[in-house]
Amino acid sequence: MVMAELYQYPFAVQRFSIGTHALSYVDEGSGPAVVMVHGNPSWSYLYRNLITGLKSNYRVIAPDHMGCGLSDKPEPYPYRLERHIENLGLLLDHLQIESCVLVVHDWGGAIGMGWAGMHPDRIAGLVVLNSAAFPSPHIPLRINVCRQPLIGPLLVRGLNGFARAATFMAVEKRMDPRVKEGFLAPYDSWRNRVAIYRFIRDIPMHQRHPSWETLQAVAASLGGLRKKPMLIIWGGRDFCFNRPFYEEWRRRFPGAEGYYFEQAGHYVLEDVLPETLKQVAPFVETCHG
Repeated sequence: MVMAELYQYPFAVQRFSIGTHALSYVDEGSGPAVVMVHGNPSWSYLYRNLITGLKSNYRVIAPDHMGCGLSDKPEPYPYRLERHIENLGLLLDHLQIESCVLVVHDWGGAIGMGWAGMHPDRIAGLVVLNSAAFPSPHIPLRINVCRQPLIGPLLVRGLNGFARAATFMAVEKRMDPRVKEGFLAPYDSWRNRVAIYRFIRDIPMHQRHPSWETLQAVAASLGGLRKKPMLIIWGGRDFCFNRPFYEEWRRRFPGAEGYYFEQAGHYVLEDVLPETLKQVAPFVETCHG
């Protein structure tokens, strides 16, 4: 499939080399920067409508993490939270982003906030969609099964059971077949699903996990961002990032503006796009004003 032909993804794809591998990213429009960081098992396609809605007035940047979307998908690679944060920082340094509104979703919350916590002076505002940037003692059974050494690779890499399941479990509205095709296009083989499985395995649930200390450091850095403008938009039907995650964001950022959509799912941008754009556009304008 020629990615330029993907439904609602009419963007020029850019490449940025990090060592022997390359990240893919979208860099559309001009003006003050808005950086959008996706999670798992999505890619920059998740933000396609938000990019289109903002690029007339802003420079919108949406990278694909290594192993995701149109980025390279190396098999022997340290798919760890720390490396994803580092890669994001290298890209934004390369693009000379000195100030931005940061938008995060899913595991992009930990990655994006990890970078933001180290560079609070470069953050004009924060938009948080269903995500986390702090540890949780709970993991849904359906995700935990996908973490297991034997059945996990079969389900996630062999049967595409994680990315495909997200096209109906992460939304409350039936997904257009063309949109479903867009979400799944980069993950069309065992080889190309390596990062999806590694992302799941990288969820730190105990202190011995290699990414435990990294996530703890990300959570600790959130205090340095508390005075930044924040907009929280949440889908209430998210089986993973459920209401306790939303309440934790509100607790950590008591001054944040929050919108909780009871009938929306994890892919909140798919279920309540008009309502999201109605809040995001003026919020970005205020941050960059």
